[in-house]
Order: sequence, then structure tokens, then C-alpha cells
Amino acid sequence: MQKELLISSNERETRVAVLEDGRVAEVQIERRKQRGVVGNIYKGRVTRVLPGMQSAFVDIGLEKDAFLYVADVGEEVEDFDRFGGVEEGAAAEAEGEEAGEAPPATVEAEPPQRAPLPSIDELLREGQELVVQVTKDQIAHKGVRITTHVTLPGRTLVYMPTIDHVGVSRRIENEEERVRLRDILTSIRKGPGGFIVRTAGEGRAAEEFASDKRYLARLWEQIRKRAERSGAPALLHRDLDLTLRAARDIFAQEFSVLWVDDDEEYRRIVEFLDQVQPNLVGKVKLYRKSSPLFEELGVDAEIENALKSKVWLKSGGYIVINQTEALVAIDVNTGKYIGKKRLEDTVLKTNMEAVQEIVRQIRLRDLGGLLVVDFIDMEEEEHRQELVTALEAELKKDRSKNRMLPVSEFGLVEITRKRQRQSLERALTMPCPYCSGSGRIKSVPTILLEIRREILKRAASGEGHAVFLRVHPEISRALSSDERRLIEELMEHVGMPIHVQVDEHLHHEGYDVVVEA
Repeated sequence: MQKELLISSNERETRVAVLEDGRVAEVQIERRKQRGVVGNIYKGRVTRVLPGMQSAFVDIGLEKDAFLYVADVGEEVEDFDRFGGVEEGAAAEAEGEEAGEAPPATVEAEPPQRAPLPSIDELLREGQELVVQVTKDQIAHKGVRITTHVTLPGRTLVYMPTIDHVGVSRRIENEEERVRLRDILTSIRKGPGGFIVRTAGEGRAAEEFASDKRYLARLWEQIRKRAERSGAPALLHRDLDLTLRAARDIFAQEFSVLWVDDDEEYRRIVEFLDQVQPNLVGKVKLYRKSSPLFEELGVDAEIENALKSKVWLKSGGYIVINQTEALVAIDVNTGKYIGKKRLEDTVLKTNMEAVQEIVRQIRLRDLGGLLVVDFIDMEEEEHRQELVTALEAELKKDRSKNRMLPVSEFGLVEITRKRQRQSLERALTMPCPYCSGSGRIKSVPTILLEIRREILKRAASGEGHAVFLRVHPEISRALSSDERRLIEELMEHVGMPIHVQVDEHLHHEGYDVVVEA
């Protein structure tokens, strides 16, 4: 499989895409004004302890108090051990998810048994100050989720200063290599805390781990000293931005190239990789074509399609994806495909084709929580097992932690998937004022960025002398208030005046760009 990493960045947003054999598999978007806080470390103050919910709310300086569940409490190793051991806490997350890696999908008849948890009011009191890390961004009306089990990811290691544990990523399957890596960790480990070897550590020399360990230990010491000096609430450590997180957590030897379309971001990536993974520097390429990177490689079109509920399959079948508050429902239909021989063969072909597309869409849209897939019913047990095996294999490609449950008596397949940030749909859209929130339309920032890209594309030839932009009144209001700098920036880029015209008859998402020669 050929894998490519694309990074498109400007002064307003950064977009990252993973291509597998030329098809978009993952997309991440981070806007300067809406940067997420996952991975950030804070000193917080407990504002409410709720024994009935076995949780607490903690003021960390954000608009809404953060949510802390009892299983995520415990600054000392002894506390952590009370919660059932490393496989149920932060170490398991670091080994499978925090490091950007997921264990293989499995089918389990029974969920693992957890040790009894203590009551939240035995561990916390109102007014108590503690160091916490954000594990999940704010979604809808819910505040961020936090933990006291801090994890600091490096290139080859994840450092867990509060947990006494040594482990190796489950993605490294060679038992001989796993033993070698554990031996290296044991030899370099000094002082408190534990370490997890990331997938990127496979085949690495002991000195690379020692260097990573020293860096992470220094970083934690800086955070600890900052916590001692600071009153709550306070930001103690901000995680890397999306560009460098992608270089750290996604980019690896298996990628053939990393394309980046911005000179400054190119320089930052090269400098970063030169420190943490010098052998990858040669794979970083600066994109210089006049056509936008994401448009040239079809990513913009895939993002647009990912905002639609219906996805067509090559055979003529299709899948429908609907997000609700409780779960994500995915339905498979034969559509235009009628097959050639038996109905069972038609159904099998459609279902097997749907498996690959469903997992790709889950990754692309970053769907999380409970996902329920309604495949077309099949009568033959052999075909049902073939479907399950294929789905398990596809889910192994997903970097996010996931678990597939046994097929229900109604033929439904349930998948649980960990998501730390908003889905692509929730990130790019807002509740539709035209339908009282029953549907979705693109947000004002999304439309403005589309307009920006369209103007730059239309003006790339340099043959015009003026740009005329026709927009909905709401977009015009944004351009004359909060986003008034956008037009000024664009005029500097294209070297010609831009005239904004208001058309109240336009749809909210509609606009028209004309370059007058």
C-alpha cells in the first residue's frame, strides 16, 4: 500500500490528509481560532464532586468546567492500581490510542471485568487543586474530558510520569522485537514513571530511546515546576499544533512522501524531523504547483462528499450514514446493483464492497462512540463469517482504538470507536437555520475559507484587474466585522481590488466569484 501525507496550511487553518493508494483515508482540520486542547496539561481546581455520577467538575480556565470521571483520578501509582491495573487505565490508552496507535479489532463475547472503583468523594474534595490532562475536546454542550494520568508522547516513547508501567505498542507483533524493546526500556529506565514504546520505535537503537526518554523527563520536570509556581486554573503545557503532531504521530517510514504547500510549515517540519527522525527528512516535499494541493489530489472533493449522508459504491449499491446523539447508524443497500445469478451472491458482493467503504468513511469522518451497521441480510453462515473476517481486517487499519462486538440476532454489527475530537461533520458545519436544526449547513468560517480558495484559484492566472464577489447577507456581515481582514489579505495576495456585493436571494452557502479581465 502506498501512503502519502498531505499538509495544507495558511494563516487561518491547517488541514492534514492521509492518502492510501491514492484514496483519502483520514482528514484532520485545525483552525487558528478554534484550536483543540487535547493533550494540553492544566492545573485545575475541583468545583463540584458528584458521587451520584462518580465524577467531578474541574475549573481549568476554559469556558466550561472540565469533566473528570472516577476511573481517571489518581496521581499516585497506588491509586491507579486500585482501579484495576494498567490495562484499564492511562497505560492502555497510551499503548493503543494516545500514541496514535490502536490494538487490533477483536470480537469479544463478554466485556473485560474491572476492579471495583472507589467513590469519587473518597478521592476528591471541592477546592482541591490537581494537575490534569485533556483527553477529549468539548463536543456539543459537553465540556472537555480530563484525566490525572498524564501521558507525554515523544517520537519513540510515551512517558507516563504517574504510572509504574513498561509496555510496547500492540502494533508491534514480533515477539522477539517486543522482548528486545522491553529490555531496552528496563535498562534506560531510572526514577519514577513508566514508558510505552510507540510503533515508530520498532527496530530503533537503544540510544534513540535514551534520548527520547531524557527529553520527556526534562519536559515533565518543567511542567511539574510550573505547576508548583502557578495557582489554579493555569495552562502548564500546550501540545504541538496539528502540523507537528502529524509529523510526530502519523508520518512514518511506511509513507512514501509528505507534501506541504507552505514554505514556513515546510521549514518547521524539516527542523522538527531533523531532531526526532532525521531519516524521514528526505521524504518531505514542498508543493509548488499553482493549483491547490488538496484540490489537485482530490481531497477537497472527498471532504465535500463526507458531509453527505449517502455514499455510492462502485457496484451501484450505496451506504447511508446518519449521526445521532446516541449513536451513528450505517445502512447498506443494493441500490442499482441487481447482480447476475443468485440474490445471495448479489447481497454478498454488495456487503463485501461496503465493508471497505464503511471503514474508510469511519476514519475519514472520524466517527466515534457506538456505531451500528445494518448489512443486508445473508442466509449462508459461510458468507456471514466471511463478512466478519473482512470487517475485522479493515478495522485493523484504523489508528483509533476500536472494538467490534458479535453480530446480533437481528444481523446488526456494533462497533465502538474512541474519538478525541469532533467528527468532520460537526467540525465543518453548524445547525441549519432553514430547518430548525434538523439538518446541517456549512459554517460561516467554512464558507469564507472556501471563498478564499476560490478567489486564489480564479486569480492565479494574473490576467484580471478586479474581483467581484457576490455573497449572502450573513457572509457579507462577517466580511465587514470579525473577518474584515480576509478581504485585505486576499487583495494583497491577488494584487487587485475585490468588490463585495450582497444578494439576499442567495442561499447561505451560495456565492459567486467573477474575475473581470
